[in-house]
Amino acid sequence: MDAAFRFLSPDEGNVLTQAIEVAYGQSYDVRWVYDEAEVAARLADGRYVSCVAENADGELLCHEGMSMAAAGDAVAHSGQAVTMPIARGQHIFTRTKSFLMDWARQRGLAGMFSEATAAHPYSQRANIELGAHETGFLLGWIPASVDNDAAAGAPRKRQSAALFYSKLNDGHERQVYAPARHREIVAQTLELCQLRGTLAAPPADCELPARSQIHVEIESDHNLALITVEVPGADLEAVIAAERHHLFHRLCLDAVYVDLPLQTPATALVADDLERLGVSYAGVFPNRRTDGDVLRMQSLHRVRVKADDIAVASDHGRELLDYVLSDLP
Repeated sequence: MDAAFRFLSPDEGNVLTQAIEVAYGQSYDVRWVYDEAEVAARLADGRYVSCVAENADGELLCHEGMSMAAAGDAVAHSGQAVTMPIARGQHIFTRTKSFLMDWARQRGLAGMFSEATAAHPYSQRANIELGAHETGFLLGWIPASVDNDAAAGAPRKRQSAALFYSKLNDGHERQVYAPARHREIVAQTLELCQLRGTLAAPPADCELPARSQIHVEIESDHNLALITVEVPGADLEAVIAAERHHLFHRLCLDAVYVDLPLQTPATALVADDLERLGVSYAGVFPNRRTDGDVLRMQSLHRVRVKADDIAVASDHGRELLDYVLSDLP
């Protein structure tokens, strides 16, 4: 299928909104895509880039977006990938994302993270074709309310997502402090994804701060929360236990994810303690509130996950998923 690729201007935010509505109706779990003014603002200030493929008549074939916490970030997050019904089965998604990746590479971005549904392997295969590798699995990440017409017939329950990283350029060298229990799988992820991190042991004189500092972000549309540990302290287990209890039993959330900064030596000293709370390994992830990548851990409430419900598209993905599932309490 012939296609021309271009980027949307700020006054074309309705193109994204309409594409999402075709694929998801009103169920898409990132709500700002339905607000044309918000889409326009993000396109205008550089926090978001929309790449589209069109046929000779100007008809939309595919959309692929890329978000940054701020214009000029070194690592972006790609998403809002929609292939229109007339273009399915034509590999138009991989061509569109490849065009976007080439554009990002030329502008010096180090890499691009993206989530792909684990309800089926198709979008995962497309990411692998483009040179991406799995860095983790978010169990129960996608709300049951999301209805994707490309996955018709899938059971209506919370679904999991695979996280992929595509290297575009060399990032900066840094030391990575992984807890002993997960050191081997973190090392494997760093090497395969070429994340330019060197595993290191915390200094012998490393002292934990008395008090942890955390930031809690509740995503109501997902019915989950992300706890970013900005400063891991000696009281972290108690702090996470109290916050987790509040989020699960007072707010009735389905899942809580905990991000620990991998460039902070204290992470290697406190992360394993959280497993006593029923918090388990998810993978290596980006986080806009921290410098560098994080060790993401996850805790599910009233959500049951089975291996048969999660599709993978590579041997590495299967090995990583087996690790994630084996670490569940």
